[in-house]
Amino acid sequence: MDYTKRLYDLRTDNDLKQEDIAKILKVSAQAYGMYENKKRGLPIESLITLCKFYNVSADYILGLTDDINLK
Repeated sequence: MDYTKRLYDLRTDNDLKQEDIAKILKVSAQAYGMYENKKRGLPIESLITLCKFYNVSADYILGLTDDINLK
């Protein structure tokens, strides 16, 4: 699975808007939208922040596992 799909799914499953996640990452909503639309790569610092926010592993966001639970 593509990580951009996981970003979208995590956000929408939590009833959040792109603007909400952009605030958490301290980027513009436009910049976050570019991450979800695969127009810009997701910086590692943002990946770490999202893992902590959603309480999931980087492997889950990156599509390396389908296990959403942290071990």
